[in-house]
Amino acid sequence: MNQIIMKLKIKRLSSNIPLPSYAHQDDAGLDLLAAEEVTLEPGQRVQIASGLAIEIPAGYAGLIWDKSGLSHKYGMKILGGVVDSNYRGEVKVGMVNLSQQEQTFKVGDKVAQLLIQPVVTAEIEEAEELSDTSRGAGGFGSTGR
Repeated sequence: MNQIIMKLKIKRLSSNIPLPSYAHQDDAGLDLLAAEEVTLEPGQRVQIASGLAIEIPAGYAGLIWDKSGLSHKYGMKILGGVVDSNYRGEVKVGMVNLSQQEQTFKVGDKVAQLLIQPVVTAEIEEAEELSDTSRGAGGFGSTGR
């Protein structure tokens, strides 16, 4: 497998939080941990502090994704997140509780994963028409259920 290895500078803002790590060799995402205890009621949205600031190299971004066990088993959904290479503040995880039960995260609990991805910058060109495709403008549900 051709892996890109890079240095990722991380500043701890909370001394009791370990640096992010990969749970298994060849995992795509670094585990982000809660730097504070947070309880979410059903339907509640919160930002969970990671206790970390990250220096992502230019040309890359950090994408914050669900931990599949938390989303599938407990209904905890990440609200998306992009950590741009020029951001130096604390990384926070937006989360919503889609379950019918209160969910509590303690300091050090895994809450999300961070994927470091290359960024492609688009050059915008306004067009009067777009090329035809077999799909055309068919959107949500256009191919069936």
